[in-house]
Amino acid sequence: MSFSSRTGTHETSRTSGLAIAGLVCGIVGLFFLPIILGPLAVVFGAVALRQTGSLMAKWDIGLGIVDIVLMVVMFVVAANNGGSLTWHIG
Repeated sequence: MSFSSRTGTHETSRTSGLAIAGLVCGIVGLFFLPIILGPLAVVFGAVALRQTGSLMAKWDIGLGIVDIVLMVVMFVVAANNGGSLTWHIG
């Protein structure tokens, strides 16, 4: 997408489809399937970072790492509860 300002210069904003896919995987991975979506977010973010160097790609990598850490914490909690992951509130 390109537009012209009053000075006549052209500014372009380029958003990679991989960066968007990585962001979606990172956000959804916080709630569902972090074992799959976390590494996907990291891979998509790394490829998008090499292509565009955008801030969104850096967020993808960060969210993917958070997903992976969340997955490891869930595995540790499940291992300490005899293999079941149940939450008791109250």
